[in-house]
Amino acid sequence: MNFKGQKIIVMGGSRGIGLAIAHGFAARGADIAICARGAEGLEAARKSLTEHHTNIFAAPCDLADAQQIAAFIPEAAGALGGIDVLVNNASGFGMTDDETGWDASFNVDVMAIVRASKIANSFLETSDYPSIINVASISGLRASNRSGPYAAAKAAVIQYTTTQARMLSRQRIRVNAISPGAIEFPGGVWDQRKHDNPALYAATLASIPFGRFGTAEEVAEVALFLASPAARWVTGQNICVDGGQLLGAYA
Repeated sequence: MNFKGQKIIVMGGSRGIGLAIAHGFAARGADIAICARGAEGLEAARKSLTEHHTNIFAAPCDLADAQQIAAFIPEAAGALGGIDVLVNNASGFGMTDDETGWDASFNVDVMAIVRASKIANSFLETSDYPSIINVASISGLRASNRSGPYAAAKAAVIQYTTTQARMLSRQRIRVNAISPGAIEFPGGVWDQRKHDNPALYAATLASIPFGRFGTAEEVAEVALFLASPAARWVTGQNICVDGGQLLGAYA
């Protein structure tokens, strides 16, 4: 897959899945814009992406803030010279069943996608290969024992992806979702659970038929496919990247 000269925006691209996606595109020649809240992590991510010798733009953006999104997207498009692919990756990780948890999930996981996509559409319309990729979760496909707001928000992302795909089809903008299972990377949720909740970590690991957690790079590879000409007739789909986690463990 060759993305030389393409312009990719990754919302929430300073670490984990978002950063792996940014690296995947940059390694194949794409110009990249990333954003995140934390300035230190964002700068470290920007520096790491420069190894690919493409145009890299990074700017802080709180994805729970509509005005910051409205400022970042045009600024990124200006720095890159347009937008070919928008990756909506960020999550508020609203795990608690209270106002804080619900606000975090819907403001970031859902409304950031709505807001970023609407602003990016005018730039995507001028692209030869326009695509939106929304990162959801297998949590949006089943009942949750622990994280109701997160699961409900991801279910909304999956549904909205199909609506976006239909609404934007006349503009030739393809829209797809990726639903990762349990993905482990340094500083991520499952890396933390290994230490602060080893019983949950072990139970989750046991539920994955392949016997290991997934990697951020394995999610990124699916994003690359969805943005590529190989997926030119794919839109409105949700692809699970979970090593069979939804299938359940062997008896």
